Amino acid sequence: MPAHFDLIVFDWDGTLLDSAAAIVRSIQHACVDIGVPPPDEATARSVIGLGLIDALARAVPDLPESRHQELAGRYRYHYLARDHELTLFDGIPQLLDDLRGRGHTLAVATGKSRVGLDRALGHTGLAPKFEATRCADESVSKPAPDMVLELMDELGHAPARTLVIGDTTHDLLMARNAGCEAVAVSYGAHPLHELLQAGPRAHAASVTELTEWLRCHA
Repeated sequence: MPAHFDLIVFDWDGTLLDSAAAIVRSIQHACVDIGVPPPDEATARSVIGLGLIDALARAVPDLPESRHQELAGRYRYHYLARDHELTLFDGIPQLLDDLRGRGHTLAVATGKSRVGLDRALGHTGLAPKFEATRCADESVSKPAPDMVLELMDELGHAPARTLVIGDTTHDLLMARNAGCEAVAVSYGAHPLHELLQAGPRAHAASVTELTEWLRCHA
């Protein structure tokens, strides 16, 4: 059966890497460090997937812009202290190998910085599985379409042949804004009812469900 999608673009945090809880804790601890009330878990989760400064500005809306870099520095301190302990969701390496074996081109579009993504790719050993990657500090942050548009242009694939997979509404709206279809995964940062409001083609509650859907529909 011919493939429906040539290019599959994955989000990173909460989609491939089990990192949402660590991001939430790092945001909260960073707030405590600089003496401002930390956001609750739901608020902190809601900003996962955005570029760091944008995420922190939304998580702590009363913080003056002049202190955003101070908060970002403390966030990086807490996240980087433990990021080497984070693991991929079970089944992710096998899923990526399966997709590559069936001729799909794989890419990443993430709210992480380039330094952060390269560090994560090194820790996980996934770098060789992706033909290209885009990060929020070298493009425009989600939900703008720029990262996906740039990946499609670089790799030579059309929107109709590109699928985005992510765990946040930011991922799904990025796909929509780029003219692509998307699959939501509900095992990451955002709850299913919010993901469905963004109109994904399908949703998966586990990597196993995602693998099965992709084998049938990708």
